[in-house]
Amino acid sequence: MIAPVIKLFTAGIGTLLVMIFVFGLAESISSGFAGFWGGLPFWVISTIIMLMALYDFYDETIRK
Repeated sequence: MIAPVIKLFTAGIGTLLVMIFVFGLAESISSGFAGFWGGLPFWVISTIIMLMALYDFYDETIRK
């Protein structure tokens, strides 16, 4: 079994890296060829998914 502190640290780092990647990709799509309005659906979808990732982080590390 993984110690709670190690689990919290690794899950936090992993969630942070995924969020940086996805929001960087969303920003790149919006500022590039698609423009803001073309990239807006991706922003909405990625924000919802990242909120789900944050909830899963909370559920698996802090709440348990």
